[in-house]
Amino acid sequence: MAKITYIEHNGTRHDVEVANGLTVMEGARDNNIPGIEADCGGACACSTCHVYVDPAWVEKLPAKDDMEEDMLDFAYEPDAERSRLTCQLKVSEALDGLVVQMPEKQI
Repeated sequence: MAKITYIEHNGTRHDVEVANGLTVMEGARDNNIPGIEADCGGACACSTCHVYVDPAWVEKLPAKDDMEEDMLDFAYEPDAERSRLTCQLKVSEALDGLVVQMPEKQI
């Protein structure tokens, strides 16, 4: 399990334990975290699970693949460095302590 902190756009924090093997998106969905819609269910076919990764975590995460990069083009106010799709972040012990912040809205 990994402890992941989800921060809503308004600053509300949600610290939750997410099982290894799930995605950061599934952790949000399973814990009813508002701000991550995940319309495509994790198929990397939309951008509604977009978050901004805490700067301290940017270099610790696996690189974005081409499909994630393409989908992030459709996200609300993407940040070239910090934007990620949570459906593409697989939870492991290495993600323990990860902090992500939701954008103002998902599109």
